[in-house]
Amino acid sequence: MRSALAAFMALMVAAQVVTAQVVSAPAGRAERPTAEALEDALTPPPKNVTRGIRFGDNAPVKPVSVNLDVPFNSGSAAITPTAGTVLDILARALSGQKLSGFKFRVEGHTDTVGSPESNRTLSERRAESVVEYLVTKHGIDRTRLTGVGLGQKGLLVPTGPGVPEPRNRRVLVVNLGN
Repeated sequence: MRSALAAFMALMVAAQVVTAQVVSAPAGRAERPTAEALEDALTPPPKNVTRGIRFGDNAPVKPVSVNLDVPFNSGSAAITPTAGTVLDILARALSGQKLSGFKFRVEGHTDTVGSPESNRTLSERRAESVVEYLVTKHGIDRTRLTGVGLGQKGLLVPTGPGVPEPRNRRVLVVNLGN
């Protein structure tokens, strides 16, 4: 009975987690995600339905997010050609029918090179450059996108201070709902 209860509780906890991690790596490391894969990953599940378990209307559901490798040069917020390719795929997903009614937070992140304050400012510039790219190049409605800079908070690859880890210079896209 105790093991059945533990298994049920583990299932309940796992059922509440609705976070997708889709990382597109720079050329030569891994394939980039498709627009369809991003669209599916950013589409929240139907309300109150989680693998056959129904929760009340007030049950906490984690936001759906996609972690993208949008490569930035160290200390820069300029969109690189590789970053543009990844953002073009994201724009196709955001323009798709499944996601057209949703708003998104675009979180900019940095590595640990530089001070925490300068990295927060840099990450804000990165998030805004991503939003600007999606709006100007692809016509995504600006009211659907909010850029936020988190600096070196939430490192993808934990490192000590002053480590130029490119995988930490990334963008997280979070579906905020309607």
